Amino acid sequence: MHRWRQHPPGPIPAGTVADDIEVDLLVVGSGTGMAAALAASELGLSVLIVEKSHYVGGSTARSGGALWLPASPVLGAAGTGDTPERARTYLRAVVAGSAPDARSDAFLEHEAATVEMLMRSTPMRFTWCRDYADYHPEEPGGSAAGRTCECRPFDASVLGEYRGRLQPGVMKPPAVPMPVTSADYRWMNLMARLPRKALPLIVKRVVQGVGGAVLGRRYLAGGQALAAGLFAGVLRAGIPIWTDTSLVHLTMESGRVAGAVVTHDGREITVTARRGVVLAAGGFDHDMEMRHKFQSTALGENMSLGADTNTGDALRIGQDSGAAIDSMNHAWWFPAVAPLPGAAPKVMLAERSLPGSFIVDQTGNRFINEAADYMSFGQRVLERERRGAPVESMWIIFDQQYRNSYVFAGQLYPRMPIPGKWFDAGIAHRAGSLVELASLAGLPEGEFLATVRRFNESAAAGDDAEFHRGRSAYDRYYGDPTVTPNPNLRPLRDGPFYAVRMVLSDLGTCGGLRADEHARVVREDGSVIGGLYAIGNTAANAFGATYPGAGATIAQGLVYGYIAARDAAAR
Repeated sequence: MHRWRQHPPGPIPAGTVADDIEVDLLVVGSGTGMAAALAASELGLSVLIVEKSHYVGGSTARSGGALWLPASPVLGAAGTGDTPERARTYLRAVVAGSAPDARSDAFLEHEAATVEMLMRSTPMRFTWCRDYADYHPEEPGGSAAGRTCECRPFDASVLGEYRGRLQPGVMKPPAVPMPVTSADYRWMNLMARLPRKALPLIVKRVVQGVGGAVLGRRYLAGGQALAAGLFAGVLRAGIPIWTDTSLVHLTMESGRVAGAVVTHDGREITVTARRGVVLAAGGFDHDMEMRHKFQSTALGENMSLGADTNTGDALRIGQDSGAAIDSMNHAWWFPAVAPLPGAAPKVMLAERSLPGSFIVDQTGNRFINEAADYMSFGQRVLERERRGAPVESMWIIFDQQYRNSYVFAGQLYPRMPIPGKWFDAGIAHRAGSLVELASLAGLPEGEFLATVRRFNESAAAGDDAEFHRGRSAYDRYYGDPTVTPNPNLRPLRDGPFYAVRMVLSDLGTCGGLRADEHARVVREDGSVIGGLYAIGNTAANAFGATYPGAGATIAQGLVYGYIAARDAAAR
């Protein structure tokens, strides 16, 4: 294993790039695109990364950093016994024809090699998130034990002078340096219920964070760790990254993509790419015209948690070169707490699964298994709109015991009061009775009270006959194991009671340019546009209309980056 220098060489160019240049491979986007660059560099290709933002990392750095890696070396080292055959059976079941089987098959075929390449070319190390079930574990081939992995806490000090160029994360960093992994979050969220499990983890991460800071280290977790690890690999490989650089158009030669024109430092530069161009520039997260056209006119502006530079540029430019598009009505949907004016939504993960809560729409009725995976949750909301019965508003309802027991919105620890500005903005309501709560939230009293009665009866019996909450292993992962017989259900008994407004957010769109099993972009007639590749959220989801498990979005970006690099090198 190579030794990683504390301060790797800095390829990000200072000053103005003087001339048009020529490279083997041009990568547009510095999220999972960095994996394509690393793979290409390892194969001996000269590579340039261009990034629209001032920062490196894209939406990968803003994510939870999970990686869905079935039958991978990481799972093999953990002794899970998972096999490619089981994973293929599962993907056939959940994708169900919404994307070509060849896309899933290629992902599985090259996944192990991608992980091994990342282990060689970056200082990252990965670990299995035990029991983080697949999102549909009851389907054939599904896994209740889970196939999700993540990067171990990563020392970002190896980025040296470029540490400040890492794309900031979504979650507000704690006052005390503390790298919280996905596996940690599950238990820390239950700190008031399972202190013997949570407190040692909290102490461990505080010691790691504070102790590391004393030694000049800066430990990161989640998407920050993953993006920093990729960035470190790129720096060490000497791959140049031009930030603040936008794609203008692709250049063509004899019907093949031969490079691109980009704007850098206020002027246009032509980049000739002998082996091709990889579009890894994210989706159309913040282009509301496209979102309203392809998805829903009800979507609110700036509700996406994807990088703010993801405005669909690469998709439009790809289409200008003849590319087909697919799955444009899909996104990595994520329910969230409604934001204060000018602020970002606060994602809701465990909150929806925990006992003592349920979600209603404007009619005062439940309409979903609240603990469902977040993409399925969003799809259910939009299905209602297409059926002519839109979800016009959503409220999560809970009692004081719930507020005393769990972390909420990633920032309110057990027993912390909900901020007054939430009440002032109408995002939250608090009442001594359910009748009063219905009035404050504008919910029909009769329907709402009937919903509470049905929910409480089901919760007391431990079985949600309406929506089956708690029957799936995925539901139970974020439940409270101290609550029996169902860790996801508890009646709401004693006030005060709360209602917090929710919105439909997302982690980015997942419809885009149609790509084949080699990551090559294709036209409507299925013919390949030579020299053009699309990965990550610039490409249509390799898993169609489905999110197989936590981290499937980033994992497919990394794997298809590897696939694109290999294909470009071979051609």
